Amino acid sequence: MNPTIKAVLFDLDGTILDTEKFYRKNWPIAAKQFGYAMTDEQALAIRSLGRPFVVERFREWFGEDCDYWAIRKYRSELVKKDMEEEGIHPKKGARELLEYLQKKGILRAVATATDVPRATKFLDGVGLLPYFDRICSAADAPQGKPDPYVYLEACRQLGLPPEECLAVEDAPNGIRSAAAAGCRVIFVPDQTGEEPEVADLIYAKVSDLTGIMELL
Repeated sequence: MNPTIKAVLFDLDGTILDTEKFYRKNWPIAAKQFGYAMTDEQALAIRSLGRPFVVERFREWFGEDCDYWAIRKYRSELVKKDMEEEGIHPKKGARELLEYLQKKGILRAVATATDVPRATKFLDGVGLLPYFDRICSAADAPQGKPDPYVYLEACRQLGLPPEECLAVEDAPNGIRSAAAAGCRVIFVPDQTGEEPEVADLIYAKVSDLTGIMELL
């Protein structure tokens, strides 16, 4: 085990839970409902992006009159329906990795764009909530991802410097956030296999969460 690693910080959607696919699917559908043509590439670009940044992005793409909040509300309804129909499931290796970290005495925290009540509900629903020491959310932060705030806050709550923490992410905005905080970033692909724009910020890449055990 790497003795310098005292904690592992996880993104939620697309990293611990197989939920990012619902957002990717439904953003373009919701945008179309309001008369906007949103591409799959644009839906991918806003993964884990903090809300103030998302609002700016929508205005850049669709004009200053674009009502992001109305689109988001409709998208949330679509996502909720999909989650109810298909269920929420952990990503491959999530339980095995969390059990391993717990046994080794390595702290575990969530650093997510999802608000704390929803993150707590989702994790509890799949039986993973007891494995986490902290749940930190960027939802009410001054700046969401890619700003480093949520990762710095997770480190603060755990009482550890960022250099003693691994951050596990699946999307560029989260990778940028964790790297800017000073964490070593593990990339676990979800919706795309490669993220060349942030390749220089990645400490290691693994195919699924079980691969992280080999790094510790």
